[in-house]
Amino acid sequence: MSDDEEAPLVKKTRIFYGSLEEKERERLGREASGSGKDSVKAGIEAGNINISSGESLELEERVTERQSEVLADFERRKRARQITVSTDDAEVKACLRALREPITLFGEGPAERRERLRNILSVVGPDALKKSKKDDEKSKRSQEECQQTWYHEGPTTLKEARLWLARYSLPRAVKRLEDARAHREIPESTRTVRTQELHKTLRNLNNFCSQIGDDRPISFCQFSPNSKMLVTASWSGLCKLWNVPDCTLVRTLRGHNTHVGAICFHPQATLTLEDSDVNMASCAADGSVKLWSLDSDVPVADIEGHSMRVARVAWHPSGRFLGTTCESEMGLNPLPPLPGSYDNSWRLWDLEAQEEILHQEGHSKGVHDMQFHPDGSLARRLKISLKRLKQIAFISVFSFACLCTFCCNVCCQ
Repeated sequence: MSDDEEAPLVKKTRIFYGSLEEKERERLGREASGSGKDSVKAGIEAGNINISSGESLELEERVTERQSEVLADFERRKRARQITVSTDDAEVKACLRALREPITLFGEGPAERRERLRNILSVVGPDALKKSKKDDEKSKRSQEECQQTWYHEGPTTLKEARLWLARYSLPRAVKRLEDARAHREIPESTRTVRTQELHKTLRNLNNFCSQIGDDRPISFCQFSPNSKMLVTASWSGLCKLWNVPDCTLVRTLRGHNTHVGAICFHPQATLTLEDSDVNMASCAADGSVKLWSLDSDVPVADIEGHSMRVARVAWHPSGRFLGTTCESEMGLNPLPPLPGSYDNSWRLWDLEAQEEILHQEGHSKGVHDMQFHPDGSLARRLKISLKRLKQIAFISVFSFACLCTFCCNVCCQ
């Protein structure tokens, strides 16, 4: 260090002899009486301290809530570390699906998926997964029980009807198979020529005549077996009989109070039956089914037993039996549903015995239509849901068991 540089000043410590208690008490007293009150008054006047409402903030409660949340999160993480999660990604996805959680998220890998499952289980508890698996097994068992085949004893009339149907349809089935074999023996060239002639005839078809059938929409029409008459059904509740080919009105059939779904000719109407016999059958939305003759405009008889909307009627080729179907889709019918209706079933009536011999239930949707095979051995039923053709099933009239089912998804609009 040179002589020109000044030496740094050293602060000398002061030494007090005696106690500082008196001095400290005086200083604290001055601050409490003067400067403390003045600072509080200054804060109130500046608006920084609000004591007008007398409200206070309980810091202890806030601290307690925050501490409880931290403790709960800590316990959840602790439980998550103790939960064992499978390393199989497929099993992890199955567990997430059982918990009604998305099996994967965008950009999520197997490790992140396992961690998400562990966090979910730490919240809902491991027992939730076991409960979900038990519920799935219970629902699966109930579905299997519902799909089991069960039998019950039928009436004697049903047994007699089955035997009669077998004796009627088996010879006709044999004749049909013989005709099919004979048709197969025809040379291919001859069959092709016949098909081309048929197509040529169909292409030359023209509109012969036209007629307004009713004020309301026509819901159904059918030619008579001799092709000389036509019957129509309308939403007005009227059925009309027309001459073919001049389209002149023969008779208006009055008997339904609501719109008619279908009207069908007896297989032997206009051929071997008398005009006074039962030649037609019709059905309506109020569940009424009526039988008609050709010489009267009032029904010959009513078939009672339906309390729901009857969609279609179909004659068995023998003419002895009549099938009726019940539908359940409001989109297929403009009328509101009837209370207690839509049993999703079809029925078979023996008109000679004048009683119902079969009421087949168990359909998941309304049966909208049905038809019998020409030889009388099969019955086809059709189910429609939300204006879409959903299912076509073929039923044996011997056992009335479903032989095969075709599931479809064809738009009917």
